Amino acid sequence: MSLTADPPACTVPAAGGTSTHKLVNAGADKLIFKIKSSNNTEYRITPVFGFVDPSGSKDVVITRTAGAPKEDKLVIHFANAPADATDAQAAFAALTPAGNITIPMSATA
Repeated sequence: MSLTADPPACTVPAAGGTSTHKLVNAGADKLIFKIKSSNNTEYRITPVFGFVDPSGSKDVVITRTAGAPKEDKLVIHFANAPADATDAQAAFAALTPAGNITIPMSATA
């Protein structure tokens, strides 16, 4: 089970902006994920929950609203997806994450 983020870090202007990242599943099993942010006031993440097919990828968009320059992070928790799962948010609630990825986020002046 392997999930990676490309690019592995996020830099956006403190005045606001977006950054798109690709979650890549190099494994043979479908994965389910949940993304948590250390700063929910200035960042919006789409999607927060989702699935990544085997040998597939999923785009994640990080949007920052205007605010003071600072360092934050995203933590992406993931696990093997239940075979019958169709609602990622509901399915993830019943799981224990098997791994995580941290994406450092930097808002620059």
